[in-house]
Amino acid sequence: MSTLNSAIAPHGGQLINRIASAEQRQDFLEKADYLPRVSLDARSQSDLEMIAIGAFSPLTGFMGQADYSRVVNEMYLANGVPWSIPITLPVSRAVADPLIEGTLVRLDNAEGDFIGVLELTEKYTYDKVHEAVQVYRTDDHNHPGVKVVYTQGEVNLAGAVWLLERQPHPQFPDYQIDPAASRAMFEAKGWKTIVGFQTRNPIHRAHEYIQKCALETVDGLFLHPLVGATKSDDIPADVRMRCYEILMDHYFPQDRVILAINPAAMRYAGPREAIFHALVRKNYGCTHFIVGRDHAGVGDYYGTYDAQHIFDEFQPGELGIVPMKFEHAFYCTRTEQMATSKTSPSTPEERVHLSGTKVREMLRRGELPPPQFSRPEVAAELAKAMRTPAAV
Repeated sequence: MSTLNSAIAPHGGQLINRIASAEQRQDFLEKADYLPRVSLDARSQSDLEMIAIGAFSPLTGFMGQADYSRVVNEMYLANGVPWSIPITLPVSRAVADPLIEGTLVRLDNAEGDFIGVLELTEKYTYDKVHEAVQVYRTDDHNHPGVKVVYTQGEVNLAGAVWLLERQPHPQFPDYQIDPAASRAMFEAKGWKTIVGFQTRNPIHRAHEYIQKCALETVDGLFLHPLVGATKSDDIPADVRMRCYEILMDHYFPQDRVILAINPAAMRYAGPREAIFHALVRKNYGCTHFIVGRDHAGVGDYYGTYDAQHIFDEFQPGELGIVPMKFEHAFYCTRTEQMATSKTSPSTPEERVHLSGTKVREMLRRGELPPPQFSRPEVAAELAKAMRTPAAV
């Protein structure tokens, strides 16, 4: 029996699996001491994992120049399949120069452990400023995504990859549900329509509201918080996960929601990352994807609803997943319920919504956000975490 949910095909038509078999793994281990090494940073390691488990289908490895150039310039792979974010392995010239195309490269994590293999097919240089402007819509080095591009290596290594072994997540092994498994779960539950929700923040009442609005029209909700590399001032993943668990335990129907981790790294690419996030959730088996206010944005680099408008640049059905676009939600004191400007007659003064910065400032002072903004149990968990230096 297929493990693929029949409701929606993976992006490109096939769910990729680049996890080495037992025989391949043994072969790679025997060669380990003789292979040239490349050390992966947190983003590249998560990209390796996402490729291997099929979350980045149809990618089988790090992009060659043809794919890279077309993705950066047009948001398509060289074969015409939509894709919005370049997935590359940048290294310094000193690392790249000794490597020989057509050979294997050992991929190590930051601790020096052997975790994967690159079948090196290509080495190429690229224009960092051009990538920044095209992908992030700015060349400002203060943008966290642009800063990464400017500080990374100037040569991209390309080729198919193998993940040596799929290890349990060190923090959230119970929530590590890879695409083949999530599809099987959706199928077992009989879900035909599934909406995915991306977040790198704790869930507040506004998020809960739009999730439940979406849940009114589909069979299931796939709550899929990102736990890969984020900015240093983002709420730590373990704190966010405790907040999601609280919501799951007390405020959501247990049989219609699945909570799982997304091991990807954040790019903060705004509109382009909204497309990227949707395609990744398509690979996990989602048929729909929530796109709210300033999706994957940072600072004031993007317009409030630019991440919704970018979906209109593709033909209907081209992406293969349906965006569900929501206005900014708030608590309306006039109607005494959650609402958006589409449904509320309130004036701005009658709307309770707080910025993430404002909430963090309140929590650091020991103040809890009002219950109209955040569930009390979630606010208490955040306040507790904010009193520890690591979460500030």
